[in-house]
Amino acid sequence: MISPSMAKFIGLLPNKLVSFLANKIINGYVSKYANINVENLKNLDNVSRPVVFICNHLSNSDGLVLNRILKDFDVTFVAGVKLSDNSFTKLGIDVVKTTPLHPNSPDKEGIKRIINIVNGGENVLIFPEGTRSRSGKMIKGKKGIVLIAKKCNVPIIPIGITGTEKLLPINMEGKMEQEKFHNADINVKIGEQFILPPRLEGESKKEYDERAMDIIMNNIAELLPDEYKGEYL
Repeated sequence: MISPSMAKFIGLLPNKLVSFLANKIINGYVSKYANINVENLKNLDNVSRPVVFICNHLSNSDGLVLNRILKDFDVTFVAGVKLSDNSFTKLGIDVVKTTPLHPNSPDKEGIKRIINIVNGGENVLIFPEGTRSRSGKMIKGKKGIVLIAKKCNVPIIPIGITGTEKLLPINMEGKMEQEKFHNADINVKIGEQFILPPRLEGESKKEYDERAMDIIMNNIAELLPDEYKGEYL
């Protein structure tokens, strides 16, 4: 594994060289350690942009794996701002196209930026839980995904991922620079696209938002084994 000091040194190099080295290093790790299986690729046939991809979140390697699978869709991944503060995880951002978001806060500018990306015809991928699950089980989705889905009103494609929690396990002390790759079998299951239904007559905004959240999160949960469904079992 690359050392934190080496990752920091690479970050000081010219941008083009950083991008080249980051791709070589990170993609090399994924190729070496990840045995990736993809189910239902046919659900990506005839997809018209823009779309919003959604997925459960287990590891900092989720985006690296999904970026490979979705390479033909030029996806912008929504990433927590703290990934840019760490020299190692920043290498991943140099590999994957991202837009930053402050998790666990009402980041209006970040959400507006995501909506503008989609309304500009680009595809995005969002992890609705807003953070990696420490247990591997799904946790409750954050409200931002409902706002984005309502404002954009484009097809949503759910994805269920398993095994990345073993590929690049979370450091429980929060020290992401100490996280290391391990051999792991990864399974990625792609669901059928859907669009949120309209609000029902007499349904309050709160009731609709709760129903929309359940629809979004359950579409992901349906693609996962029971032991990963957590709040959405």
